[in-house]
Formats: sequence, structure tokens, C-alpha cells
Amino acid sequence: METPAQKRALSYSNTIHQLFTQVMDAKQPADRILADYFRSHKKHGSKDRRVIRESLFGLFRWHGWLKQLTTAYTAPQAWFASLALTAKIEDHRWQDISAAWQAFSTLTELKALDSIDDLDSLHAKQQLLQRCFNQFNFAVTELAPEWYWRHSQQLTDNEQYALVDALSCRPPIWGRLQGISAANAIDKLSKLDIEAKMSEFFVDAINLGHKSINLNALGLYNQGELEIQDLGSQVIGNICAPKPNESWWDACSGAGGKTLQLRSHMLLQDKHSKGSILASDIRKRPLEELMKRAKRAKFKQITVAPWLSDALPVTGDHFDGVLVDAPCSCTGTWRRNPDMRWLDDEHAITDKPALQLDILSRASAAVRSGGTLVYATCSISPSENEAVVNAFLANYPQFELQPLVHPFTGLTTTMLTVMPYQANSDGMFVAKMIKKPG
Repeated sequence: METPAQKRALSYSNTIHQLFTQVMDAKQPADRILADYFRSHKKHGSKDRRVIRESLFGLFRWHGWLKQLTTAYTAPQAWFASLALTAKIEDHRWQDISAAWQAFSTLTELKALDSIDDLDSLHAKQQLLQRCFNQFNFAVTELAPEWYWRHSQQLTDNEQYALVDALSCRPPIWGRLQGISAANAIDKLSKLDIEAKMSEFFVDAINLGHKSINLNALGLYNQGELEIQDLGSQVIGNICAPKPNESWWDACSGAGGKTLQLRSHMLLQDKHSKGSILASDIRKRPLEELMKRAKRAKFKQITVAPWLSDALPVTGDHFDGVLVDAPCSCTGTWRRNPDMRWLDDEHAITDKPALQLDILSRASAAVRSGGTLVYATCSISPSENEAVVNAFLANYPQFELQPLVHPFTGLTTTMLTVMPYQANSDGMFVAKMIKKPG
């Protein structure tokens, strides 16, 4: 007879398997599929949601290792073993559920899980799986697809380990303050049992920890004093460094996280700033969301101009600064979206550079003489980053690269890549150019 814990474990297993299979078959983002599922299955309480959500994303984080089990064991054995291993190496709290999964797997190899508790490092997790299943290869590189390594920058063994270690950990929720002091914000958040701390790198960046937060219940958010924005993303706005009264164009704004940051940066320098930001995107809905966010923040100097064709939606030779945050493979955000490692193939990288160069080239026409052009992506692949910038400069010699100081390492460079392990953030790339006068 099954125990109550075993019945719950089976129910969770069926749900997680359904969701995992749907993500892999439909090749749709896991967070979207999970949100749709919870929306139509309101019976699940907060604990149910946590078990399902964390197990599902954990399976994707460790899929590069766990998928090997399917070659040697039956489908039920491999599936229950994968659930039990994920719960163990991520230190999930539902021990009664994970114990049931382990029992359902019937694999004697999993007995090693009962005698090991210290799994704080990626190396320790690697050793545990190798001890259980010595016939498989649990190299750290297996936790990202083979095609990714062929398109990645050259990394030392230590850097490669650090990157995979970061990809295998849940990132914190990063926010950015607008019009409120750090001390005031932290005090308000602490009263809501949110342990927040400021970043050592930027005066307005705040770490909100790992707990899920209901933003709509936060006064700071509803009053426009807090925006959710990853620390790596915040690097871009700080590299742009708009002056208080400049005019800027965010050429690929999306829902406007960096648009808002540019305006906030102006106001940090001068609360009476008369600078302006014009935001463009090919999609209507993100621009509508941007204007809602701007209204919530009480930012009146932000307007939108959608791309309607290949023609510029703005005036040429006009702006003090143009930001091109180009569409990309998003490999820098794999920490937040571990499923995308296994849903994408190398076309996610190889299909982008021509489009990126085209957008950058067209957008550059809006930069005035002496103005600034910033190219950014959330990719950490050189073909989408350095190669695009070099190709652009070869065609447009009137632009020249500016030296940048990496905010997390202190090193000076002309093309800056933020790696996820450097400051517990997403990966990003940015280059800053000046249009020569004349």
C-alpha cells in the first residue's frame, strides 16, 4: 500500500513529466508553459507550486548529466532517478517526496545519496554522480550543449568551470532603485521580510535574494521606486552614461528596462534633468508595457516611436546617444532559463549576426556628430558581439571604439563581456563608440 508521501510523489512526478515533455516537444519556454499550467490548475497550493516549479527547472539545469541515464535504464527508472538526483544536488526540502522518488526508481546505485550531505560545490555534485554511475561522463562541459562550446570564447579550465558553476545555480533577483535612497528602500523591504542588500558596484542596484516576490504587493514597485533588472543588464546603462540634458534613442527597447535606466541615470545626476529618451521596437505590446512603467515611475521625458519598416522611425543625425540592445541568442541568460540550453540549437547563434549588423548599421544613422553609439547583447558568443562590432567599424570608419573599465574586474578594454560568475549576474556584452566630429 502506498503511503501519503508516495501518493503525492507520484502525483508530482506525473505533473512534472507532463510539463517537461511539453517543453521539450513544443520547444516553448518552460516559464511560459508553467505559468499556463498553474493558471488552469488553481488547485495547487504554494507548496505544490514550489515542488513542481523547482523540480522542473532543476531537471533542466542538470539535464546534460541526467539525460545519460536513459541509455542504460528503463524510462520509469531513469525518470524517478532524475527527480531524486535533482532534489539531492539542489538540496530541496521535500525529503519525503525525494525519498519516494528514489524508492520508485529501484536503482541500487542511488543508495550513495543517503550517506552524502555536503554538496555545496559543483565538483562535489560531479563526484557524487560519478560515484553512483561510473559508466557515464559527468564532465562540467556536459551541462551545456556541445554546439555552444564551439561558438564560445576561449576560456581557461578555471573560467570554464566557473561559467558552468554559475549556469547551474539559481541567480538572485536583482532590482534597481529609482528616486529613493538605499537605506529607505532596504528598511521598507525588511518590514516585508525581504532581506535586500545593495550592490558594491552600482549605487542604485539592489539584490533581493532568491525568494519569489509578489511585485504587485510591493509599495516600492507600485510607486515606481523599484524596477526588476538584472545586474548584468544594469552594466549597459552605466556604460551609456547619459548626461542630464541629452537626447537618447533606445533603438530596440523591448519593454524598456534600459530605457527607464537611462532616464533614471539622468535624474541621479540632476533631479531637474531635461533630457529625453525615445524608445523603439517592432512589437507594439512591449512599447505599451514600457509606457505603463514610465508612468508608474513618473518619468515624463520618455516617448515611443515603433519601427514600421526598415526606414528609421526617428530623425537622422539627431541624438546625443543611441543604444542598440540587439536581438540575440540570449546565452547570457541561461541561468534564468536553463531549458533554453536544450531547446535551442546553434542556429540561435549563427542566424543572428547578419541581423545584428543590419540593425546596428541603420541605427547608427541617428547619431549626431560627436555622439555616442552603444551596441549590446545578452549573449556571450563572440560571433554576436566582437565580430559584429568589428564588421560595423570596417564599414563605418567615422565611428571609433572607446575604452571601457569593466565594473566587476576593474580591467580596461574596448569590448566588454560580463560573465555570469563575475558578480552573480546574467552574461552581457557591450561596446561604446563615438562618431567622430566632421
